[in-house]
Amino acid sequence: MTKHYILSINPEAEYDWDKVSLRNPISGNRPDFNKVIAEAVGEEPGTYLVAINIEVEVLEQETANKQEVTVEVPREKKANKPTRVQELAAS
Repeated sequence: MTKHYILSINPEAEYDWDKVSLRNPISGNRPDFNKVIAEAVGEEPGTYLVAINIEVEVLEQETANKQEVTVEVPREKKANKPTRVQELAAS
């Protein structure tokens, strides 16, 4: 049985329980592994000795790195006053 979850790692989170979280990608709920394992054995009454293998495959990674954005601010137009460069070029 393959289940998909969103793993979020945020070492700078305010609370310990938010530093590493595992959530369902559709509902956003945290997984109840007791329920997942019970579903895997068919939810039949009884006591089970189970072996659980966890295999993690990263399907997609979104980083929280901040990207630098360069914004060009338009210069104010001056009333046809020659710039210092134009004055020197004309000399």
